[in-house]
This record gives sequence, C-alpha cells and structure tokens, in this order.
Amino acid sequence: MKRRDFIKTGAAATAAAGATITAAPAIGQSKTELTVVSTWPRDFPGLGISAQRLVERIGELSDGKIVTKYFAAGERVGAFDVFDEVAAGNSQAYIAADYYWKGKHPGFAYFTAVPFGMTNTEWNAWIKFKDGQKLWDELSGEFGLKALTCGGTGTQMGGWFNKEIETADDLKGLKMRIPGLGGDVMAKLGASPVSLPGGQIYENLVSGAIDATEWVGPYNDYFMKFYEAAKYYYSPGMHEPGGGLAFGMNAEWWNKRSKWEKAIIEAACMEENAAQPEEAVANNGLYLAKMVEENGVELRSFSDEIYDSFGEAAAEVFEETRDHSPLAKKINDNYQDALREMGAYLKLAEIGFSNQRNRVLDI
Repeated sequence: MKRRDFIKTGAAATAAAGATITAAPAIGQSKTELTVVSTWPRDFPGLGISAQRLVERIGELSDGKIVTKYFAAGERVGAFDVFDEVAAGNSQAYIAADYYWKGKHPGFAYFTAVPFGMTNTEWNAWIKFKDGQKLWDELSGEFGLKALTCGGTGTQMGGWFNKEIETADDLKGLKMRIPGLGGDVMAKLGASPVSLPGGQIYENLVSGAIDATEWVGPYNDYFMKFYEAAKYYYSPGMHEPGGGLAFGMNAEWWNKRSKWEKAIIEAACMEENAAQPEEAVANNGLYLAKMVEENGVELRSFSDEIYDSFGEAAAEVFEETRDHSPLAKKINDNYQDALREMGAYLKLAEIGFSNQRNRVLDI
C-alpha cells in the first residue's frame, strides 16, 4: 500500500472511530420524561408512599435515563382528574384505583376490586396468567391508555360507622363514602354512596357530611384518624377483597418507548405490586392493636344476614353491569369464571390450611 493511500485509509478509520466515540454518549445521554399524577396526597402512609416509591424506582432502575416527575393529588390536577389528564397526553401516567373510572365504563371496576371478588393473589393470577391483562388492554385502549398493575391493599376492612350495623335495615339512609361497584351494592340496600378522594374523607366524616366510610385497612386507616369521628370498625369488607392499583399510561406515549424503557417501567411496577400488599400485611396487625388499645375503637363483624343481603344486591349489580355493553359482559364473565376456578382450589389449600392453623394456634 502506498504511503498516500495508507494515510487516507487511516484518516477515514480514525474519523469513523471518532464518530462512534462521540455518538455513544449522545445515545447514553438521551432522556425520556415521565410525568406521573396521582390520586393520593403527598407522603400519605401506605398508598401515597407506595406511589412515590414506584416513581422514584423507575428513575433508579433507568439510571436516570427516564426522568420522572411526581405530582400528588391536587399538585397538578385534582385526584379524580388524573384519568383525563393522562388520556389527553398532558401527563404521561397516573397512579390510581381504576374503579374510580366506572362512570366512564363499569368494566374498570374489575381492575381494582368488585364485591365478593378476587383477593390480591387471585387477581394478580388473573391479570398475569389468564385473560386479565388482555381485557384491561382492550378496555383501557378505548380511552387511549395502557395500564399495568402496580400495587394492592389486600382484603380491606368493611369500614367505619358512627353507629352499630346490626341488620341490613341499619344501612338505609346512611351516607357512606364507598366507590366502585361496592357503592352500587350499598345503594341497593338503601344507603347513599358518596365518592370522595382520600384527602377529603376525614373532614367530611368529622363534620357529619357522611355517616360512614371505607378506606383500606388498619395500617392506612390509623393515619387517617377516622377513629376520632366513628368508633365502630367493621370487618370483613365485601366490597374490596383485593384492591389492585393501576399505573395508567398514555397509550401513544407508551407505544413510542423502546423495549428497554418498557422493561424498566414494567419491572418497577411489578416490584411495587409485590411490595405494597406485603407492607400492609406487615403493619395491619400492629396498627389495629393500637387503635383498639389506645383509641377506643370497637371492632364489629357484619352478621351472616347482612352478608347475605350484600350478596343478593351484588348479584343484581353484576347483571346490570353485564347489560351495559358487550365488553362489560365479556370482562365480568371472564372474571367470574376465573374466580370460581381459582377459588375452588384455594378453598382446599390456602384457606383450608389457614383456618386449621389458626384453630390449632388459637389465633
């Protein structure tokens, strides 16, 4: 090779290498902005802290390549405005309980919880390994959204009441904060369901604007101080046996993400999906004891007669939901079939064992 040709070849190779060296940082430095709005107040024990932890984790797992901004309820939009905010593309994602959107389509209730429905374990099995995610995608897609599960509360308590509930008739005329299809069940029994974001429940209960409320469980409820206004704490809740939460994203934004970015977001959501219900299990017993021993809370259980009334009303609600649309019918029927299949086995295994364990250990 002539010296002149060698110099040309070497210069070209050096230029190519230089381009490669300068291009790599450009790719490495590219950022994706992710603005998340939430239905929970900032630093809210349980739900709010979980949401903040998730958003922070996305940034950590991406090594800062996904730049996250988190806005609690009321900081960017109102708690119940996050759906429209994300569907419009003004923010990229929300963290919420999707049953808040049942007014847009009743099918959304099944992607949080429905009366006499799935526990967290069953619901996650349906979402991940049966048809749940596919149906969620179909429903959310009609509104320009893509949702992933990102948390759960476990089986919730029946709620706080300012009087004892001895029969179903005691529910008549009761103003109760209870969203989702559980609220529809209460309405069938003569109660007046009220929809309020978490940050507004306490003031309405104290003022007497509502007579009762459900929220989550002892860990979350303790910090809400509902015991200052309602002493009767009922269990178990028929309305929210699982309480799955949603990381709802603008579908157009999601579809533009790389496989790596999607994997990061999915991994963070799955991590928090496990962490939140585990945190609740770890803390519920402690905070229940504190409320009973230190705050005079009186535990009560709904009678079989009341539960039978809940069941009859729930059956009517499910039929009305099925009549809403072909998609609502498809979601309900698939959910109910999966529930009965999984529930039959759990009755023999987990439930059968826990009943016997608690009997032997006198728990």
